[in-house]
Amino acid sequence: MQVRTSSNPAFRKLPQGQPGGYNLGRQGGAVGGSAAFADPRAPEVEPGRAGAGERPLTVDDVVTKTAVTAGVALAAGVLTAISGLYVLVLPAFILGIVVSLVLIFKSEWAKAPLVLLYSAAMGVALGGISGIFDAIYPGIAAQAIIGTAGVFVGMLVVYKTGAVRVTPRFTKWLMGALIGVTVLMVANLVASLFGVNLGLRDGSWLSIVFSLVVIAVASFSLLLDFDQADQAIRGGAPAKFAWYIAFGLMTTLVWLYIEILRLLSYLRQN
Repeated sequence: MQVRTSSNPAFRKLPQGQPGGYNLGRQGGAVGGSAAFADPRAPEVEPGRAGAGERPLTVDDVVTKTAVTAGVALAAGVLTAISGLYVLVLPAFILGIVVSLVLIFKSEWAKAPLVLLYSAAMGVALGGISGIFDAIYPGIAAQAIIGTAGVFVGMLVVYKTGAVRVTPRFTKWLMGALIGVTVLMVANLVASLFGVNLGLRDGSWLSIVFSLVVIAVASFSLLLDFDQADQAIRGGAPAKFAWYIAFGLMTTLVWLYIEILRLLSYLRQN
């Protein structure tokens, strides 16, 4: 069986499900949004399964840890929005980015304290951003949360039913889309620094189309994340990797939520 890699930077180091056990691939490549592309030259760690004193990873482990992680982010976000402590947005976002980089490059540190710290930090950041948007467009935060949850559940159903199969061809197609989206985001950012408006983030019809494309790419990225988690379970990875899987899913959900919030704001303007 050919092993597929995920678009998510966290899942670059997830155990890859193989008949003989799992491998841990070294992180590498460029990052855009929640996308990262691994260095094919990176060596792999010696494969193996859960040790004698370790319990194998199960679906319940993944579901429980992901639910806890998402719950912490939601609670932190709601408290930040209600309290109006928007001054915490920038430091929380920076903290979240730093912790995420640590977890990506040091996967062995992916345990409850750091993963929940990442979740809480991003929850505070997103809660502050959502509070600002909600003050301008009442109800938009709740819509974005419902939309993100809906996409997550919908893509999980799509994956479980096999409506869209995660094949090497699908993975290559999605990687190409991720690279294209990343290039456009970077180009738009650079152009804006020089006062040039490319129309990708100004609320115009073009920005609406672009946001829809980004949301679609982020949504399909969830399929790769689910597949990587499934491979880890079937490959006999140790139960401790449930926290790392939860962290990886959270990075995609954060990206998806931001894009849905952005799209809703564009629609409110028109």
